[in-house]
Amino acid sequence: DRFWIDEEYPQPRTVVLAVHGEVDLHVVGKLRDQLGEVIEENPALVVLDLSGATFLDSTAIATLLHGMKRLHARGGRFRVVVPRSQIRRIFEMTLLDRVFDLDASRQESLAVANGNGRTAPARP
Repeated sequence: DRFWIDEEYPQPRTVVLAVHGEVDLHVVGKLRDQLGEVIEENPALVVLDLSGATFLDSTAIATLLHGMKRLHARGGRFRVVVPRSQIRRIFEMTLLDRVFDLDASRQESLAVANGNGRTAPARP
């Protein structure tokens, strides 16, 4: 399964990283590096869109957790788009659905950034 990340800037100080394929030990370095570069730009919001992700392992989850903590320390917000139930289950089994702000769609994540969305967790 190929892995790649699309980087988009839908609005000022907002970055969407759309992850595609399997995120595991072999490719997690690329995710860590790209997330780190984005955080250095000091965005107000980073949306990690996992709509195209087919698998996440523990190293991927740890990388997201580290990125979220770094961004929060800089005053930024971190949201994760998780529309697929098999990926959402990974967050739920590790209880990280209580740690991350999970949304069902990218539109939902961006609406929160614009102040016209709820910050309640997304529905499964």
